This record gives sequence, structure tokens and C-alpha cells, in this order.
Amino acid sequence: MGDAKQHIDKLMQELRRGTITIGVLSQLSEPQYGYSLVTMLDEKGIQVEPGTLYPLLRRLEKQGILDSKWDTNESRPRKYYLLSETGKEVFELLVAEWKNIVSSLNHLIEDEGEGK
Repeated sequence: MGDAKQHIDKLMQELRRGTITIGVLSQLSEPQYGYSLVTMLDEKGIQVEPGTLYPLLRRLEKQGILDSKWDTNESRPRKYYLLSETGKEVFELLVAEWKNIVSSLNHLIEDEGEGK
């Protein structure tokens, strides 16, 4: 079972990977910094490792989906991220696509259940 468990964990990770982007974007209509995002998502049942989150934030910023600004008023400067105008549009498109996928998969799963 140990070997099967590794495969299952990998499949679960792959499944979550795409959903993390939507989860992150959903929280960025207000500016957030990395650690606050980890905490907020965790409170809402989405676990994301800082090692996954920070590269994702940098990539989304590079793609123009997020804007960022440094807050240097604190003793430790923090980089805050926020949806850009493009990011707001991208988020809406991703949410629509997510809803289509969920709906289609639900039909497949339910049809399969009824077929037995």
C-alpha cells in the first residue's frame, strides 16, 4: 500500500495544483502579503505551502495578473499583492471555467453512480 499511497498523494497534489491559483486570486481583491495569504487560505480549508505560494505569486505578477507594492513602514518590509485590472478579468474567466468543469465532472460522476 505504501507505493499506492505515493501515487495517490501525487494525484491529489496534481488535482489541487490548478485550484490553488483560483483560491489565491479569490483573496486578492484586497492587498495581501504572502504569509497573510497562507493563513487566510488555511482558515478556509485550503492548505498551501509557502514554497508553492511564493513562486506562484511571482509568476502571476510577471504575467501581469497581479500588481505588487512594498510596504516599508513596518520593521520588516512586506511585499503586498493585488489583482491587476487584467487579473480581475482573468479571475472571472477562471471561475467560469472552474464552474463548467465542476458541472461536467459532477454529471460524469453521477451518471457513473446511476449506471451501477
